[in-house]
Amino acid sequence: MPTLLDILWQLHQQPDSDPSALLQHEISADEGQTLQFQLLERWLNEGEELGGWKIGMTSGESRDALGVGVRPSGFVLKSRMYGSGAKVPRAGLFTGGVENELCFVVGSRLGEGATTASAKAAMAGLAPGFEINQKRLPPGSPAGLRIADNLSNWGIVSGTPVPDEQLSADLSELVVTLTEQTATGDSIIEQVSSAGHMDPHYDSLAILARRLAAYGHALEPGQQVITGAYGKTPFTAGIFAGEFSLGIGRVEMQLTAD
Repeated sequence: MPTLLDILWQLHQQPDSDPSALLQHEISADEGQTLQFQLLERWLNEGEELGGWKIGMTSGESRDALGVGVRPSGFVLKSRMYGSGAKVPRAGLFTGGVENELCFVVGSRLGEGATTASAKAAMAGLAPGFEINQKRLPPGSPAGLRIADNLSNWGIVSGTPVPDEQLSADLSELVVTLTEQTATGDSIIEQVSSAGHMDPHYDSLAILARRLAAYGHALEPGQQVITGAYGKTPFTAGIFAGEFSLGIGRVEMQLTAD
């Protein structure tokens, strides 16, 4: 009989599979996190490499959705990390969307006992980015399964990193503008400010590092970490960009029709 991990693995290989077998299982958020790390191990055993992490439930209406202060983690596969300008085939993504996120590059190891100050010191830079989210579970799925499913992550796209000290103001003043390229120029989809929308980024990185430490992991040099959604738009063929203020810059990606 297939295990819960087997069913989850099948869903990640074929995201258009029927997820009803998963929905028959009741698992807690902590059990979901443990199962997610087992999913990561299966990817690694198949020859994939770990490229980085995400921290969930840090922005907008998703904050505290799983409980006050609950911020689950997710992993990012190295083969699904792209540079700005990447072309990603829409056809293979099933359903979901892209969203602008700030992407941090880890400069030194950060784990147990991490603080806001040590998290800031451990980062080599930060970059404009996209998260590519693949919706494999139906809306309203329970928290434990959402975490086990890796918080919908499929991959990320990131631009050129800059050091924090070069920013023109504090990250709490960041404004991110999501656009789509049209025949007449960039058309704004959504513009979102950090203020009132986003958990403080270095707090989030410290929380992530402490959470990973509880499962035997850490933020390691060279890894990339995405920290929460700004503007978002469903999958459709097109060229999308994110403009990040404070001197962080621009990131672009294309979802191709094939």
